[in-house]
Amino acid sequence: MDLCTDLCRAILKSRTLSGEIAQNNSVKAFLLAAGHGTRLRPLTDTIPKCMVPIRGVTMLDIWLGICERAGIDEVLINLHAHSEPVRDALRRSKSQVRVQLSEEPVLLGSAGTLVRNRDWVADEPHFWVLYADVLTNTNLQEMFRFHVQGDSAATIGSYRVKNPSQCGVVTFDPDFVVREFVEKPTYPQSDWAFSGLMIATPMLMDSIPPRLPVDLGFDVLPRLVGRMRAYPISDYLTDVGTLENYEAAQKTWPGL
Repeated sequence: MDLCTDLCRAILKSRTLSGEIAQNNSVKAFLLAAGHGTRLRPLTDTIPKCMVPIRGVTMLDIWLGICERAGIDEVLINLHAHSEPVRDALRRSKSQVRVQLSEEPVLLGSAGTLVRNRDWVADEPHFWVLYADVLTNTNLQEMFRFHVQGDSAATIGSYRVKNPSQCGVVTFDPDFVVREFVEKPTYPQSDWAFSGLMIATPMLMDSIPPRLPVDLGFDVLPRLVGRMRAYPISDYLTDVGTLENYEAAQKTWPGL
């Protein structure tokens, strides 16, 4: 399938929706930042991974900029180790995005954070889930428009990778409906991977198993096969969760 052509058609179709739906992208976002960041040590020995700098700007500031540009006006950040540097940074921040912090003395897992804060998005028809160690300049407004044209539990950003066995691998049909999702498969059936960008509905919450910790990639997204769509991303996107990728990003990051 010609993904570029099909995606452009899907986005143009979404723009024919009523102005009320297409413009109502002022939604909340979870920014998942509580991991130990072990693959980034020694950088994360004293700071969380959302505070590592890319060309002098922290990932936290980059993400607040992305959210502000996309019309996301309220963000919840989960924290575990080294939370004080985040608090200090937010006290000094000039961002217009309102930030709520959720401390996790024991890590809950990516889906566990959503469950714990379910009331925060109880009245939201859509909400974002964003991984704080993903560096991207993807246009979230376009992704939102793509999402609202469908009737899916979630839309996951997907991008092509060289090492799919290390990722959540996505297989989707010509209508962008996800037909298979496997986290870190031994024998990947696709080179499309989950990007760490997702916009979801309350149906996602209903698919989270009642246990802790609980992970989106292993425990939740496979349950949504056939009920979620993939949004192919060709913009700059990299996971800076490893030292190799982090160092490469210093040279390749084009900025917002």
